[in-house]
Amino acid sequence: MPTTRVSSRGVATLAALAGAVGLLRAVPATAATPVTTLSGAGSTLVAPLIAEWAQEFTVFFGVKIDYASVGSQAGLNRLAPGSVDFAATDSPLTAAQVRACAACGQIPWALTAVGIGYHVSGVGNQLRLSPTVLAGIYLGAITRWNDHRITALNPGLHLPALKITPVSSNASGDTYVFTQYLSRVSATWKSKVGTGDTVSVPAGLSTNGNAGVTALLQSTNGSIGYVGAAYLITHRLPAAAIANAAGNFEYPNLANITAAAATVKSVPANGALPIVNPPRKASTAYPISTFSYIVVAGTAAASRKAALKDWISFAVGAAGQKFGQSLDYAPLPTVVARADRRAVRAFAGSA
Repeated sequence: MPTTRVSSRGVATLAALAGAVGLLRAVPATAATPVTTLSGAGSTLVAPLIAEWAQEFTVFFGVKIDYASVGSQAGLNRLAPGSVDFAATDSPLTAAQVRACAACGQIPWALTAVGIGYHVSGVGNQLRLSPTVLAGIYLGAITRWNDHRITALNPGLHLPALKITPVSSNASGDTYVFTQYLSRVSATWKSKVGTGDTVSVPAGLSTNGNAGVTALLQSTNGSIGYVGAAYLITHRLPAAAIANAAGNFEYPNLANITAAAATVKSVPANGALPIVNPPRKASTAYPISTFSYIVVAGTAAASRKAALKDWISFAVGAAGQKFGQSLDYAPLPTVVARADRRAVRAFAGSA
C-alpha cells in the first residue's frame, strides 16, 4: 500500500490540537498501563488514514499502533481469536461474524468513497458512467470503450475501440461496498452476482486489495477498477463521474462524500450505516460513498480497553477527523460522531 506522509508539527500545534478534544493530559490515561502497542489488521481502504492517525496518537499517548493492511475479512479473522486488538472493515459484521467474535462491536470511524478508476490512453479525466453501464461492464456485457452506451454518456470525448478490462479485488470490504451498490442499481447484478466481500465477478481480472487494483490500473491500458479515493489521489489516476439517483454525474470528492453521509439521521444499535445509492434528494452525493468501521472485542483485558478507548476516541474526535481530508476522508457527520462517543463509553465501561 502507498505510504502516506504526514508533515512535522511543533509542540504548540500538537497541544492546540489535543486541547480541542480534551486529550492533552498531564499523564495520558494509558501511560500507567503496560500497554505500549495496539495491534490491528484489516481494511486497505482506510489504511492511509490509520497511518496518519497512528503517527499522532503515538505522540499523544506513547502507544504505538501496529496495523496490518491485509483486507477487511482477513482483519476480522485475526480479531476473532484475539490475534489483534482491533480490526478495520468496510463491510458491517454479518450474523456469523458476530457469533464468531464474542462480544464484538463495530463503530463507524471513517468516511470516504470507493472511486471508479480507469486507464485509457488518450482519454482525459472527464469520463462519465451510469449505474447501468458500470454494471454492464462488470457483467461482461459491455466489452469495448467505444460501445455506444458509453459514448452516449460522453459526447465529444474520443473513446477508442479498446477492450475493457474490469479489475476486482478478493475478500475485500471495497468489493462489499461496490457490489452492494451494483445490487441496488441493477436487478441483473443482484440476481446473478449479489453482494459480498468475495463474489464471482463475470468479467476481468482479480487481485488483492487497493494496492493490487491500483497496480493493475497503472499497468493495464483499457482497465477499469473500483478503488479507494485515497489511492486514486496518491497515484494520480483519473476517477469517473458516476450518475447518482438524481441523475447528476458526481466525483468521489469531499463535498460529494459529505452529501451522501448527510442522509444519515440516526445510528442503529449495531452501528451499521450503508449509504450507497442515496436518494434523489441528495442531489450532489457521490453514490459509492461508505463508512469504514473499527471492530473491537468486549472481552479485551481492562488495560487494553483503556488504550483502545483512547485510540478510538482520538480517531473519531475533532482532532482525528481533521486528518486525511487531502485524501478524501471526510469528517464524520455530527450524529455519527455523537453515537460513536456513546459507543466508546459503553465499550470502556464493560470491562
